[in-house]
Amino acid sequence: MKKKLLQVLGCPECHEALELTEKELVRDDEILTGLLGCHECGNQWPIKSGIPRFVESDNYASSFGYQWNKFKKVQIDSMNGVAQSERRLHAESEWKNKWTSEEWVLDVGCGAGRFLEVASRDNCEVVGVDISNAVDAAAEILGGRNNVHLVQASIFKLPFRDGVLDACYCIGVIQHTPDPSLALSAMPRVLKARGKLAVTIYECKKFTLLNSKYLLRHFTRWLNPKILLALIYCMMPILWPLTEVLFRLPVLGRLFRFLIPIANYVEKPELSWKQRYQWAVLDTFDMLAPHYDQPQKEADVFNVLQNAGVGQIRRLNNPGLNVVGQRN
Repeated sequence: MKKKLLQVLGCPECHEALELTEKELVRDDEILTGLLGCHECGNQWPIKSGIPRFVESDNYASSFGYQWNKFKKVQIDSMNGVAQSERRLHAESEWKNKWTSEEWVLDVGCGAGRFLEVASRDNCEVVGVDISNAVDAAAEILGGRNNVHLVQASIFKLPFRDGVLDACYCIGVIQHTPDPSLALSAMPRVLKARGKLAVTIYECKKFTLLNSKYLLRHFTRWLNPKILLALIYCMMPILWPLTEVLFRLPVLGRLFRFLIPIANYVEKPELSWKQRYQWAVLDTFDMLAPHYDQPQKEADVFNVLQNAGVGQIRRLNNPGLNVVGQRN
């Protein structure tokens, strides 16, 4: 943990400032192990492997920890030679080049850091939060960057003081929490007045829950992640060639995507065949493994954000339910 992270960290219970009560190992300006304490609550939390830990690793998002430690490099732009993550972050957050200069930006549900890697190229301090041990994968990839900070914590109890961050994005995470509305309402608190917020959530439409993945999930979400991944690898030699043909069909391709729960991105020619195969395995696991997958309706999302103090809310023309706004 870099010492400058203390500028924004706060107690997840009372939101007061935290202080370093113990530091056992320090490398340059980085604390590798130690304790963070709150004078108001009297609670303490450990720093392990350079990461403040406000939750236990064994929780509802454990499958994501397994997933991102297994596939940590697959979607990192600087490692795969494409700009998929950069384009998505810029499009879904309305990220303007240099608008984050010298500011604090929060990535909620950072996983292995695919968007952190992009955000950290700007002159800003970026904090990645994840409830799972995916933060360890992100640390392996991005821990050497001076402006990257990682925290293991719950979205429901973000460990930051009130109004200390300049921007927050949360892409593809909210639907995987036990209470999406509560998760949405937890983020605006940590933003400054006029602080920017961007979220992308699976959208609930008329036939969404009839998608084959939701039918399969009644079974797959209870499987051991290692067993599920093995099953996906076994089925991929059969289903991959099939989707290579069916997903490319005009009009009918959309129907087959609905019926066959394989994430084959035939529409992304910049990915090599090998990369598409890796992404297919990863994102098929991502569809079938999470304990929660609760798509949301646009009206409900707008209502929750408005009640949480977010104004100028707009929906962007991107896949999924992509909404931006700013703290009042």
